[in-house]
Amino acid sequence: MAAAVSGVAGGGGRSLVLAIDQSTQGTKALLFDAEGNFVEKASRPHEQYVSEAGWVEHDAEEIMTNVLACARDVCKKAGVASGEVRAVGISNQRETCLAWDRATREPLAHAIVWQCGRAKGICDQMASREGVAERVGRLSGMALSPYFSAAKLAWLLRNVPEVAAARDAGTLCLGTIDSWLVFKLTEEHAFATEPSNACRTQLLNIREGAWSRALCDDFGVPIAALPEVRCSDSVFGHTTMGGLFAEPVPICGVLGDSQAALAAQNCLAPGDTKATYGTGSSVMMQTGAELKQSKSGLVSSIAWDFGGERSYVLEGNLNYTGATISWLKDQMGLIESPAEVEGIIASANPADRAYFVPAFTGLGAPWWDTEATGLLTGVTRTTGRAEMVRACAESIPYQIADVLDALRADTGLEVGELRADGGVTANAYLMQFQADMAGADVVVSSLNELSAAGAAFVAGRSAGLYEGNAIYEKVSRRAFKPSMDAEAVAAKRAGWHRALKQATTH
Repeated sequence: MAAAVSGVAGGGGRSLVLAIDQSTQGTKALLFDAEGNFVEKASRPHEQYVSEAGWVEHDAEEIMTNVLACARDVCKKAGVASGEVRAVGISNQRETCLAWDRATREPLAHAIVWQCGRAKGICDQMASREGVAERVGRLSGMALSPYFSAAKLAWLLRNVPEVAAARDAGTLCLGTIDSWLVFKLTEEHAFATEPSNACRTQLLNIREGAWSRALCDDFGVPIAALPEVRCSDSVFGHTTMGGLFAEPVPICGVLGDSQAALAAQNCLAPGDTKATYGTGSSVMMQTGAELKQSKSGLVSSIAWDFGGERSYVLEGNLNYTGATISWLKDQMGLIESPAEVEGIIASANPADRAYFVPAFTGLGAPWWDTEATGLLTGVTRTTGRAEMVRACAESIPYQIADVLDALRADTGLEVGELRADGGVTANAYLMQFQADMAGADVVVSSLNELSAAGAAFVAGRSAGLYEGNAIYEKVSRRAFKPSMDAEAVAAKRAGWHRALKQATTH
């Protein structure tokens, strides 16, 4: 841009909200206007560091660079003038965490991604100590697992000398991606997070909304190295986006990506349910002010805290949904683009009985089997490329249907409508298959980037630009209704569950 754009109130002809969505595969920046209309988008991918052991990492500095680049790109594409950006919101991949030095403002190691199971040994050691697993579940709302941030942070403290040295020096910062971005972006160098992200670390007392000293002691994580927990719609600080804005603009809305999508889908009443189809998937039901504990393999989380009013959710997290499609392209070479999948499935033999279980790094909810491995089963002479692609793609709605069954069992609520978002929702075959397997209407938003939309909604409301859910009201939707014969649905799901039984270890 030739000149910086200013965030000073009253400048410019439009009032815009800039939403940063920092996800597993990359970063997006979206602009929305004061009426809730989508204006423009820019995106950039970042490197996925995967070791031979299957450890998954991101370069936090690369992520930060991409955030600034995407903000500049989207403002340039939209022709943003001085003073038009009034607020910034952030949504982010959850559970991914890192350590950095408060003095140097630099990372001490790569960020450990939510998919990474390297901390399994730490969880196993903790589970062997009497009462620890029960205490972790009771206080955090989540079963002891390397999926969450706490064990990953413990791994960093045990295995990276620079992290231990910063702890000893009193300059260590430990946090999730939101706290890293807020720290780096704000003029105040604010070290802060909010409840939807903090609860996913497994270090937060989910009932009190504050860091738990007992949990920190169990994991060996110094509570002094954790960020301040603020309301989700707080003013976290002010940013020029690396000099993009002539005057600092408030960052006044932060949510984990799944909770941001929940807000954008207007899931505000108990029983409202959404599924985000990203690299993995979050299937989430709003439970309101009531914290519900799962008996079916789900986790309790905080949806958000708006102005001191906390809402809860029940959630099932799946490690590999959209990432399975990426695996077909990048590792297997069976497709050149995700856009091909629907057409390839149309050519598959309808009688083929192949199933695929995408347990690349174990299975998440509702099975929680870290030792499970991926499995292609039911292969016959009719199984070829198209049939394998279909089996891999259909694993996505099968997994989500299982989570919906668990939500029904835990709450006694009927899920008659599933609000869906994310890249996979562009595949009409899979959305219809989802409706059939789930026995529920699947309502697909015309806007894929609902995590960013949720962040924009929160920031815009905090800044006084929005009344009600303005962005939700502007988005169109398409509904898929169950149409498959009940006997056929039962047979297909029984086949899926037989495949699961072969893949799991318990």
